[in-house]
Amino acid sequence: MFKTPKTLLNALALAIVLVSASPALAGPALVCIPFETGSTKLLTWGSGSGWNTPDRSFDLKTLTAETLRALDADAAVLSRMENLRRATVYGLQDPAAAHHLLSALIGRALSTTPTARAWFDAGYLIEAYRQAVHLRGTNGRFDAAAWAATDETLRVDGYGFVKKAIAMGGSTAEMEFAASLMTQGAAATAHRARAASAATRGSLLASNLAKD
Repeated sequence: MFKTPKTLLNALALAIVLVSASPALAGPALVCIPFETGSTKLLTWGSGSGWNTPDRSFDLKTLTAETLRALDADAAVLSRMENLRRATVYGLQDPAAAHHLLSALIGRALSTTPTARAWFDAGYLIEAYRQAVHLRGTNGRFDAAAWAATDETLRVDGYGFVKKAIAMGGSTAEMEFAASLMTQGAAATAHRARAASAATRGSLLASNLAKD
């Protein structure tokens, strides 16, 4: 099983201090709502409706490489959200692949000069995994021991990572939308209001807000 290196765990401990306390969990919105992204580069997917329709021929050993390729510097935030949602669904099938991707994205966020999107990607995946905990076993037999390393990593506050990305600037309206899906109550309402105020009529963001 893939294990988190000691140096990464130490960095995670520092990151917990840098971000705010973790909010109450929302629902499975980060995993169970497919996002509209337009004509963008996405992880391969199966046919059919619903959230759980991955491509059954997808090689899970390539999950990290394929996801990182999709999360290139030019990828829009809504595209990143859908790719990370799909990656989470694929990860439900293979704890080692799921943890390898999580460690890669957190490591990128905790690099010497992380970008806002690196913080966003790591934070979104942490919170998507957290929301997906009760879905494990959907695509196969659940083995709690195999998920131990991932569950240890999920103590990190992904929402705080996303707030840090928003503070750094960039596509903040779409990031505000994402943040609204990983929070509840007043915080979720405030994030959603900021996203809605910046969404132009007919935009992809407006379309996603309307169906949520």
